[in-house]
Amino acid sequence: MNRDPAPHHPLVQRLIEARQVTDALFSIVKPEFLYERPIRERHRIVFYIGHLEAFDRNLFDQRLCDLPAFDPDLDRLFAFGIDPVDGGFPTDQPGDWPSLDIVRGYAQRAREQIDRELDALTQAAQLGRGGARAEASGQLLNVAIEHRLMHAETLAYMLHQLPLAEKVTELREPVVTRAGPRDALSSMVSVPAGTAVLGMSRDAGRFGWDNEFGEMHVDVPAFEIDRYMVTNGVFREFIEAGGYREPKWWSEKDWAWREAGHIEHPACWSRRGARSTDGKDNESSAWTLRTMFDEVPLPLDWPAYVSHAEASAYARWAGKALPTEAQWQRAAHGAPHAVSGNFDFRSWNPQPVDAFPENVSAFGVEGQFGNGWEWTSTVFDALPGFEAFEFYPGYSANFFDGQHYVIKGGSARTAQCMLRPAFRNWFQPHYQYVYAGFRCVKDPTVQ
Repeated sequence: MNRDPAPHHPLVQRLIEARQVTDALFSIVKPEFLYERPIRERHRIVFYIGHLEAFDRNLFDQRLCDLPAFDPDLDRLFAFGIDPVDGGFPTDQPGDWPSLDIVRGYAQRAREQIDRELDALTQAAQLGRGGARAEASGQLLNVAIEHRLMHAETLAYMLHQLPLAEKVTELREPVVTRAGPRDALSSMVSVPAGTAVLGMSRDAGRFGWDNEFGEMHVDVPAFEIDRYMVTNGVFREFIEAGGYREPKWWSEKDWAWREAGHIEHPACWSRRGARSTDGKDNESSAWTLRTMFDEVPLPLDWPAYVSHAEASAYARWAGKALPTEAQWQRAAHGAPHAVSGNFDFRSWNPQPVDAFPENVSAFGVEGQFGNGWEWTSTVFDALPGFEAFEFYPGYSANFFDGQHYVIKGGSARTAQCMLRPAFRNWFQPHYQYVYAGFRCVKDPTVQ
C-alpha cells in the first residue's frame, strides 16, 4: 500500500507557498526577456532566479543542516543583491551571466537539496521540538520565508517597469476607481498627544528582523495627519502648479537629482498630447498610468506612488511635512493591520484610498496597512540595543548610512506576515519605483 507523504512542518509549508509566489512572478516575463534590467539600480532579472535559492542554501548550510556545495562559484555569484546610492550603476552585460539552462538547473538542484534535508529534519521531528534548536531553526526558516516574500515585491515593481510587450498580460485587472468629486479625500484628522511604540522587545516571542528589536517608547505631541494617503488627483495639482519647476520646494540634493534625471512626474505617469501654455492639462493632454499589465487613464483616487524626494517636495508645497516614524506609528494605534485592506498579493493594482474603511486606526486614520507603503521623514537607523543577525550581519547595518528613509505599512504586493506593527522597511530618497506613497502631517498650533 502506498503511504501518503508526511505533512510538512508549518514553516516548511510556508516556504513552499512563498516559492509558489516567486515562481509565478518569473512566469510573467517572456523567456527571451529574462536577461533584461528593468531598473538600472538592480540586477538583471535572471540573477533573482538563482539568488532566491542560493540565499536559502547559503543560509541553511551548517546552521540548519549540512548542504555540501555542488557549485561554489554560483553560490557566490547569486549570494547578494545590490543597492547603489545615487550612481555606481551596474555595467554588466547579458553575456556576462550564465545561460538560462545553467541558472535554472542550479536553482532546481539547490531547491531539491534543501528539500531533502528539510524533509529529513521534519521526519526526525527536529523542527518541531522545543528548546534552543527549535528556536534557531524557526528563526532561519522565517528569514528564508520573509526574504523571499520581500523579493516577491521587489520583483513585482521591477517587472512593472518592463515594456508591456515583454510580459504575459493575461493577468490584466480592471481598474477600480470611483467617479465624481472626492474632496473628502484631502481631509485631516487630529491625533492627540501620546506614546508611540517602535519595535518590539527581544522577549516578545515573535519573529522579527534585527532592526525591529529594541522596543522604544516615544512621547509624541499632538498633530494632524491626512486621513487618507495623498492621491494621484491631489498630487497632480502639485505638478500643475509647477511643483517640479520650483527649487524652493526641494532640498538641494533632491533638486540636483531632479535636474540631473530630468524628473518631471512620478515614474509610471505619462502625458498624452501637448499641454496648454499655462502648463495645465487640456482635452488633448491627459495623464495616463502604467499598471503592471496595461496603460490606463490616471485613476485620481489611487495613492500616488512617488520617491521620498517627490513626497517631501509636495509636503513643503502643501505647507505640511512627512510624518516621523513615531508620528506614523502613533497615528496607526488601534488599526486592525491584518484584517481588511489591499495586501498579501490580493491585487496587482492599488485601490481607491478610501476603499477599506475597516482598515482604520483609533483616531480615524484610514488605510495605513496595505495599498502602498508610506514614506516617513525618519532616517533609517538602529533601535536601542541593536544586535545584527550573526548569520546576516549586513541586512540592516549596511543601511545605517544616513541615506535611507523608513517606510511603513505595506502595499498590495506585501505579504500579510510583514504587516506587523514593528516591521520597518527603508529605501533611498531618489528611488521612484517602489510601491510607496505618503500622507502628510501638520502641527495644529501652527496656522
